[in-house]
Amino acid sequence: MVQARRIDGAACAATLKEQLKRRVTALAARGVVPGLGTLLVGEDPGSLRYVACKRRDCADIGIRSIGEHLPASADFDEIALAVERLNADPVCTAYIVQLPLPQGIDEAAILERVDPAKDADGLHPRNLGRLVLDISGQSDLPLPCTPHGILHLLRWAGVNWEGKDVCVVGRGITAGRPLGLLLSRRDVNATVDLCHTGTADLAEHTRRADIIVSAAGQEHFITADMVKPGAVLVDVGVSRQPVNPATGRSCVYGDFDPSCYEVAGAYTSNPGGVGPMTRVMLLENIVSIAEQAAGLRAYCGA
Repeated sequence: MVQARRIDGAACAATLKEQLKRRVTALAARGVVPGLGTLLVGEDPGSLRYVACKRRDCADIGIRSIGEHLPASADFDEIALAVERLNADPVCTAYIVQLPLPQGIDEAAILERVDPAKDADGLHPRNLGRLVLDISGQSDLPLPCTPHGILHLLRWAGVNWEGKDVCVVGRGITAGRPLGLLLSRRDVNATVDLCHTGTADLAEHTRRADIIVSAAGQEHFITADMVKPGAVLVDVGVSRQPVNPATGRSCVYGDFDPSCYEVAGAYTSNPGGVGPMTRVMLLENIVSIAEQAAGLRAYCGA
């Protein structure tokens, strides 16, 4: 039996980062230095690692980092003031509010205070609403990083989305829901089947899909008998097991059982697949927003 082809997200992301470096250099020649802002509240280890990775990514391609780090005791008004500072900062091209915020803080109310024009994640309610209306695919708004990364990764790997039946498992706001919006635009033209915890027979849906994108976060819950022979598997879900005493790291697992790779035609590994693409697409949003402001680019993600 032939093993499925592995689609290397890290290699694709590295190629994109080199392209972004050249675009940042072109901006610098015009006196423009893009800046990514991060608003972090508290000392959550996962959030600290995530923000540190973003800053390293920015340094790699010449993007300036602007940080707002508040104590875990910060109240709503203090966090809202930090948002307003980033909104008003001309050095900050766009920024992210790192979630989760401390317990008791209304995250939705904080996120709605973000200037939509500085929405680095592409997840501001106004920008998501505009994405709903964007049928053509010629949008001037930042795109949600994980769905955009998935779209780009499969195109880079030579997978054609047009006319394909795509089963998306998971309806989360960062992946499943916006992915359906991107895939159904005319420039992609896929048919999307969105499944979730209310789906009565998930296997019935996955077995007829040409492409399965799973963002459920349940370790190895999709098995080989649920996969159509030759299908492309995109693993977005992350499950973490306790820290390995030998390495000091937690073990990360995806949604697809390894047995699926004996049936599928191609797959993205987890880790090393969609994760690097999500990170590089945040950089893409920052650079695109800066290029739009400088009159060098008409559309984000074009």
